[in-house]
Amino acid sequence: MENKVPIWQKTTLTLEEAASYTGIGINKLRDLSNDENCNFVLWNGSKRLLKRERLEAFLNHAFSI
Repeated sequence: MENKVPIWQKTTLTLEEAASYTGIGINKLRDLSNDENCNFVLWNGSKRLLKRERLEAFLNHAFSI
């Protein structure tokens, strides 16, 4: 039996998980996280992970994306 952490409890999310969680498209999330001032992206080599809580905070304060 595989233990899966619910998406709302994960510290970091893949683009696919973040898109499912937020309803924002993968391409838009990729564009947002490509910005050098993005504070919710974590690079593990070439793998992009999005910090869930910081992404939520960014979205809570955003008027539009």
